Amino acid sequence: MTQSNHRPERHRGPVTLRRDAVSSGTADQALLDSAGRPDWKVRDSWRTLRILSEFVEGFDTLSELPPAVSVFGSARSAPDSPECEMAQRLGAALARAGYAVITGGGPGVMEAANRGCTEAGGLSVGLGIELPFEQGMNEWVDMGIDFRYFFVRKTMFVKYAQAFVVLPGGMGTMDELFEALTLVQTEKVTRFPVVMMGKAYWSGLLSWMRDTMLADGKINVADLDLLLCTDDVDEAVDHILHADKALAAEQRAIRSSGGIAD
Repeated sequence: MTQSNHRPERHRGPVTLRRDAVSSGTADQALLDSAGRPDWKVRDSWRTLRILSEFVEGFDTLSELPPAVSVFGSARSAPDSPECEMAQRLGAALARAGYAVITGGGPGVMEAANRGCTEAGGLSVGLGIELPFEQGMNEWVDMGIDFRYFFVRKTMFVKYAQAFVVLPGGMGTMDELFEALTLVQTEKVTRFPVVMMGKAYWSGLLSWMRDTMLADGKINVADLDLLLCTDDVDEAVDHILHADKALAAEQRAIRSSGGIAD
């Protein structure tokens, strides 16, 4: 649920700012923009404690989540758009399959996925972020955390999810998509399905990856196999379930052979 235009609101970690208390900068901007900051050595040293506290808060809050899937997509999508309708059906299907749904907690596709999950009886999670413009946590989030720092928030999206589902979106969605692919490609995470939903939206990108990146030797055929692109909600959920079952079978085999599963 977004805030009305006449009532600006900013969430800065556990702090809520409204009206004249809302400042123009963000914590991420203060950390990353070194221009005009002669005191960075002192301030950044203390800032590490705030960063640590965000990790502790996130780990402590999310550690007891059931199996979960992170869903990404545009905050700008209209509620009646095809991607929002798809996201709502996806959220419901994931909840029925036993998964919690994690989104960025904002409007658009995120709100639709949270709504579908909540209405189907699942646990709906929102990981918000301090932005220079208003956003706020949507009303369908059951458990919400507001972060100051993008990199802390992004860790939570991966650490507590069994899969990513990426619906039509903009720069932030692309960032999450390619970060997930990089983590899987470099085996930082294993058995981590990445599903792209909305064939028409993603077809141009996939063609470019195949015809340019692959043709020029920048990626391998196996890298493209990391992705499933579909318009079918059931296919997406089945793909995630299959990966979970395969991972569970691998872990059982390791235990039975006397090895140690991570």
